[in-house]
Amino acid sequence: MTVVQTNSGPVRGARDNGLAVFKGIPYAAPPVGDLRWMPPQPPEPWTETRDALEFGNIAPQEKSPLIPPALLIDQPESEDCLYLNVTTPGTDGGARPVMVWIHGGGFYIGSGSQDLYDGAGLASRGVVVVTINYRMGAFGFVRLKELTNGEIPSTGNEGILDQAAALEWVRDNIAAFGGDPGNVTIFGESAGGMSVVSLLSMPAARGLFHKAIVQSGPGHTHFSVDEALDYIAKPMLEAFGTRDPEALRAARTEEMQAAVPAFMEAAANPDPAIRNRWAKPVIDGETITGWPEPILGSGTHAGLPLMVGTTRDEMSTAALAGLGDGDLAERVRSLVPGHDANALIEAYRAARGQRLAPVDPASLYAAIDTSRMMGVPSTRLLDAHRAHGPVYHYVFDWISPAMDGASGAQHGVDIGFVFGTHDVTPDTAGMFGRGPAADALANATMDAWTAFARTGDPSTETLGAWPPYGETRATMMIGPLAGVREAPFEGERAAWDGIATSDMR
Repeated sequence: MTVVQTNSGPVRGARDNGLAVFKGIPYAAPPVGDLRWMPPQPPEPWTETRDALEFGNIAPQEKSPLIPPALLIDQPESEDCLYLNVTTPGTDGGARPVMVWIHGGGFYIGSGSQDLYDGAGLASRGVVVVTINYRMGAFGFVRLKELTNGEIPSTGNEGILDQAAALEWVRDNIAAFGGDPGNVTIFGESAGGMSVVSLLSMPAARGLFHKAIVQSGPGHTHFSVDEALDYIAKPMLEAFGTRDPEALRAARTEEMQAAVPAFMEAAANPDPAIRNRWAKPVIDGETITGWPEPILGSGTHAGLPLMVGTTRDEMSTAALAGLGDGDLAERVRSLVPGHDANALIEAYRAARGQRLAPVDPASLYAAIDTSRMMGVPSTRLLDAHRAHGPVYHYVFDWISPAMDGASGAQHGVDIGFVFGTHDVTPDTAGMFGRGPAADALANATMDAWTAFARTGDPSTETLGAWPPYGETRATMMIGPLAGVREAPFEGERAAWDGIATSDMR
């Protein structure tokens, strides 16, 4: 056992394979009762040593048969969920780099305590790993201030404010866990990546981190205030049946969860206009002051090393099987209304055909959708920031064994390799793969991520030299044949020139 003194009181962790592990440390007060929908408040201090041997509650989760088995969590749920976990090589004042993981899951599912996010593999490389929970769905991303005359002052960004509070806890306490509060890297995937760019756009988070990794979450689909009200808050209150603040605060957790528009149903909808109507951060000009691309372009984060990447086949789906040419044109027009859908299709047909990639309608649509939702907005973040700090780009092209490989290098296939948890359970092995090649890729990926956290440069012996992303668009391809390529998928990227990022939402 290992005891560490935090600002709130002493905590007792466990030793495990040479690492010290602390679970379920409260970084804020339980956001329940009168604190529901309020900004996070400091935790109540304690004097007796508190056991940090079991994970804290996870945030209330959406339930859906569409959730992949590898992402399911069997842990107690409660609105009392603001806990974090620390895995460290030693509580010895070692001033090690700190990596703070923000989980994904569409802001509706997930937790920092999933097996998939076990920090041991990264911590064994000499960093301190922190994983966090934050409020989600009905309690973390619903803007109610206008609809309750300010009596419930929620901005729709309470979940991101939770993340900032966790970073404040890291700043104030991580030295006692062997970490360096002056060298903190935030990283996250999907909604976690969107959270990272939200924190980059949040004045309250300035100075709380020093490097950032955005995995498959460029943040261009955040809501405006009007969208947050029309798509989420108003439908939730209509489903609940009242706008009365006292009734809302007194409602059972399950009632509020059932009232908020469902994430998985929206995300699975083929209509792009509906697919993004799920609760997520709000560009309100106050807590989150603007869209990430112009904020990075303004030099707000000058000197900050930034890594941004995607998987190769983010939006791949077997549901597109049998798509015809006429359907393809109609679907692409719905992706980019007001722009030349046929020109996009032909550019993709030419670029993919040149490298012998499939050019059937389903493959073309999935590739165009991947670029729109992930690929092009991600490279534009790098283009915006590269005049102000070192930037690095990757494309993860390891093919998932799920569905016999039919989904390709699908959304989320990088996670198991970033943590080295690709085969920690049969379900994760089914999503990520197992065997010597998978093990080697996990080791190389973890080496690169921890090198970036340590120095701001992800170059390593195992993955290789990784030059910054600049005029040549140097990109690390991470997969069976890992290595740097200049301007990969350039024909596809250039096809979006002239289409604003705001038109890719």
